Amino acid sequence: MANIAALPITVANVTKTYGRVHALDNVSLHVKSGEFLTLLGPSGSGKSTLLMVLAGFTRPDSGSLKFGDHEVIRTPPHLRDVGMTFQSYALFPHMTVAGNVGYPLRLRKVPRTEIADRVDRALQTVQLDGFGDRRIDQLSGGQRQRVAVARAIVFEPRILLMDEPLSALDKKLRDQMQIELRRLHEKLGMTTVYVTHDQREALTMSDRIAVVNHGRIMQLATPLDLYEHPANRFVADFIGESTFLPVTRRGDRVVYGDMALRHSRPAPDAAGLLLMMRPERIALTTAPVEGANTFSAVAREVVYQGDSYLVQAVLADGTEITLRRPMSGAALAAMPAPGAPITLSVAPEDAVIIDAGEV
Repeated sequence: MANIAALPITVANVTKTYGRVHALDNVSLHVKSGEFLTLLGPSGSGKSTLLMVLAGFTRPDSGSLKFGDHEVIRTPPHLRDVGMTFQSYALFPHMTVAGNVGYPLRLRKVPRTEIADRVDRALQTVQLDGFGDRRIDQLSGGQRQRVAVARAIVFEPRILLMDEPLSALDKKLRDQMQIELRRLHEKLGMTTVYVTHDQREALTMSDRIAVVNHGRIMQLATPLDLYEHPANRFVADFIGESTFLPVTRRGDRVVYGDMALRHSRPAPDAAGLLLMMRPERIALTTAPVEGANTFSAVAREVVYQGDSYLVQAVLADGTEITLRRPMSGAALAAMPAPGAPITLSVAPEDAVIIDAGEV
């Protein structure tokens, strides 16, 4: 299949309520042409509702939705020319693989001879050459997922919507399919909006990620920016592991207790502040490190996890802090015993001051 002329998507002030619940609360979002954008959030956050608005299965109470320059808020799903895959795959068990993949083309009255050729090309694209005559019950989970993708792309839509398509797969296959779907997107170039609650999946696959909670977008950024510079506690807590310490502003400094913190980025203008530290960025040292933020603690619990070990420590004021060290011979030798005093250091670039709100 050739690279497809993708369309941008513009969502403006979209609201959807169910009784008193705001499933979508005045959401605005722009998806670039050819971009892979992921809607990431917990169950009930509004991410699937937003995807259903894009697909046309849910009509919002207010707002605008444009594909390119065309307003589509009142356009029915079958006229939006959007490909979609579902969590359950929604394949027809009484049809062969070719029958399933060709179904959207038959709905569009494509000539039978052309259908066969386009189905073959779609199956080649998802690496299922020669599977056209198979029954759905003869396929593995990963193969069914590929059939669902082939059916979604066979009519060459300019927008592809994917609703947690990998959630039914085991971890190893899910990891493999993440890479395959990303490669497929790069090959076809269609604008893709992908829904998941799995933060690692979102980080692996996306050009940008919109973190959604309570029907609102908490932050929209690249995977790198989201992880390194979360906008608030919710984003920091949802993306990766985090340790938080309450801090205060004192003049032009941010302090933890009586210690002025060294941090490389300006603190946000917020009433409440937190020091966020990623566990893998906290160093276990034998003495204070010059230029770093240093904390004295006691190792409460040490957990060996194969490729790393986790230390749950307690600072002098009783605050708990977690650090993770990658496993190596040197790290194993330095692994503290429970109850041992330890020194922790955090470089200024790894000391991130965030808004304490939006939990």
